[in-house]
Parts: sequence; structure tokens; C-alpha cells
Amino acid sequence: MTTSTQESSILTVTQLTNAIKKNLESAYPALWLQGEISNCKLHTSGHLYFSLKDAGAQIAAVMFRGAASTLTKTPKDGDKVIVYGGLNVFAQSGRYQIQVLELRFAGLGELLLKLEELKKKLQKKGWFSKERKKPIPKMPKKIGIVTSPTGAAIQDILNILSRRFSGFHVIINPVRVQGEGAAQEIARAIQQFNEMDLVDVMIVGRGGGSIEDLWAFNEEILAEAIFNSKIPIIAAVGHETDHCIAEYVADVRAPTPSAAAEIVIAEKSQQVDKLNQARKQMDHFVSTILRRYRIALDGVLRQPVFRNPYLLLGPWMQKLDDTKQSLDLIVFQIFKQQRTALEARKKLLYSLNPQSQIINSQKRLVVISRQIDQFILRRVSIQSERLARVVSSLKAVDPKNLLKQGYSILFSEKDHSVINSVKSVKKSDKLRMLLADGEILSIIEEAIPKK
Repeated sequence: MTTSTQESSILTVTQLTNAIKKNLESAYPALWLQGEISNCKLHTSGHLYFSLKDAGAQIAAVMFRGAASTLTKTPKDGDKVIVYGGLNVFAQSGRYQIQVLELRFAGLGELLLKLEELKKKLQKKGWFSKERKKPIPKMPKKIGIVTSPTGAAIQDILNILSRRFSGFHVIINPVRVQGEGAAQEIARAIQQFNEMDLVDVMIVGRGGGSIEDLWAFNEEILAEAIFNSKIPIIAAVGHETDHCIAEYVADVRAPTPSAAAEIVIAEKSQQVDKLNQARKQMDHFVSTILRRYRIALDGVLRQPVFRNPYLLLGPWMQKLDDTKQSLDLIVFQIFKQQRTALEARKKLLYSLNPQSQIINSQKRLVVISRQIDQFILRRVSIQSERLARVVSSLKAVDPKNLLKQGYSILFSEKDHSVINSVKSVKKSDKLRMLLADGEILSIIEEAIPKK
């Protein structure tokens, strides 16, 4: 190897450290590590610095403030812990360390290992399969709740159900939700609901807590009861991370008890929303029709015949006057003719002295008088019939008869004039409305001119 070749392969400390950093961090991006804490120090910045050691080695560790703020208690020297994070090379000091994202104390670690083993077992059995999950009924009438009767979860569920809807029945089966024997109580409550077929859907859960508090929902006996339930079950254990076994087996998983209550009544809520929307559409439809007919009515009312009734009645009234005048003239001429004839006969009678002629003439006069009367009666009857037909025609267009057909005439209460335009009135004016069977007094709330 030549000197120039040797010189070209020389690395700087930074280059070597960066190469190590790249290879180590890519090789161990995420890992679980168990050990004992030593040299633990909480910096004023909120970052936690410590070492993890066992009998043969130790490694530096750092837990930055964001992750450290999630700890329920600060670890101390001598604590046995399990940490999750990634390998990191701190170039400035040339050392490698683990950047911790999650820290659990050793006792909790054993629980987690046990939980993982149970998850794998039940998953192989197919208890988590989506194909076996039952649908939640859309409109349940009976809702079962399996939880603690004194916890916040039951209050949250009842508040949501009672505030949103009515018309369903809630049955609470009170159980312990943590501690020894809690899983058995919850499993038995689920079995009781199934044996007696009491409800349409069940909510099983509690209001969150640590993994130790939630452990009852990670036991196989409860998982088996949920799996065997013929009634759909919503698991509502109030936490977001590390789902419990019960949630994997349940038909639906809700993040909180309140969310479980919302899921139960979701379909009914949607139906109510649809009905409200339909009501709004119907209101709009009816308003549109009323607006259209109001415009049409305004157009009719603006016709000249409604502004001045005499435009409609005037010709008929004139025709009635002409007919009456003609009838009066005919009757007068008939009477005049008959009177003339009667006078001529009277003169003839006076010119005849014999008594018999007088008697005969009197008889003939009686006959003629009867004929005259009959003729007059016939003429009067004919003219009366003609007059009746004219009167009937006039009644057909009489405003009062038009009123009987649903029309009305508006008068101003102030000056008793006919109102024929919305421009002649204003808000709060008093009106008198003439109908077929009486009058109505009203006050204008709004005058809307035609657009």
C-alpha cells in the first residue's frame, strides 16, 4: 500500500463517529431493554438521565421531557425497570446511549409479558376475528350496563342516554371493575344477561386507570364470556393506549363510556336528524306553495273589477232599469188601450135605451172585463217571469253572493273606504273585512307588495 493510499483512507473523528451513529441507530431503531437504574438524575430542563445495568454491563440512557412527563412516578437508583426506545449515539462525547420513549417498572413488565402471551393465544383461537363480531342493533329498546354502580363511567353513560333520547329501558348489573375476583363478577354478569335474554345490547367497561387497575379486563375468563355472548357487546374501558383483551374480543370498542353510549343511540340520532331535515324540507315546500298562491291572489285582487265592483255590476243594473222601464211602458199602454175600449162600450150602452140591451151589454161587459183581466194577468205573468230571470241573473253577480263563494271585501276602519292596494295601508292599520255572514275586524301586521 502506498503512502498516498494510506492517507486517502484516513478518517476524521467526526466521520468515524457519524458512521458508527448511522450504523448503530439504523440497526437498533426500537427495542425493549430490562435492567436496574443507577446514577438517576432529573435535570432542571425536565429531561431524565440515568444508567441501566445488570451483572455484566451498563448503558447510558436519556428520557426527554415529553416522554418523562408521562411517568406516574420518578424512578430512583435500584429500581428494576423495562424501557422501550432506540439506540442513539451522542457524537459530542463519543458515547452511545438508549433514548427512552417508555418506562415500566419490572413488576409491570411481567404483566405485559403475560398479556402478550394471552393475546397471541386468543388470536390463534380466532376470538379477535372481525367475521365473528355481531352488529350493534340500530334501535335498541333495552340496554344493559355492566360496570361499577359508584364509578364515573355509569354516570357518563346515563347522562348521555337520558340527555339525547327517551323511550328505552336501561338495566344495570353492578360489579366490581378492579381487584381480585372482578373479572369473574363481570363475566358472570354477562352470562346472566344472556341466560335471561334481558337486553338488546350491552356496554361493559369502566372509566380508565393504570394497567394494574384495568387488569380484570385482560383476564381470559372475561374474554371467554364476551366471546360466548349472544348479545352484542360494546367494550368501553376509558383509555387510548394498550387496548385490553376485552376490547379485542368485544363486537365494538369505544374509547370511553360516553362514546359507548353515543354508539348505542347513533342510529336513532341519525333517524331524528333525517326527520328534522324532512321537516325543514316540508316547511320550505309549503312556504313556496303559499308564496306562489299569495302572489296569484294578489294578482287577482289587483284586477279592476275588485277595485271597483260597479265595473261588474253596473251593466246589469242598467239593464235592470231598462227592462223595468220597458215593462212599465207596456203595462201602461195595455191599460190605456183597455180603458179606451171600455169608454167606447160605455158610450154604446148609453146610446141604447132598451133594458135588455143594457142587460146583455152588461153581460158582455163582464165577459170582456174577465178577458181583459186574464189578458192582463197573462201579460203581467210573462213580464214577471222575465223580471225574475233578470233578477236571478243579477243575484248571480251580486257582491253578497260572491261573498258566499269565499270572496271578501276589505274596508279601512278609519274612513270606511274599499282597500284595493297594499300601498294604501300600513302596519297596525285597522281593517274591516266583509264576509257573507258578517264582518271581521283585524290589524295589519305586515303589508307585502308584489315583487
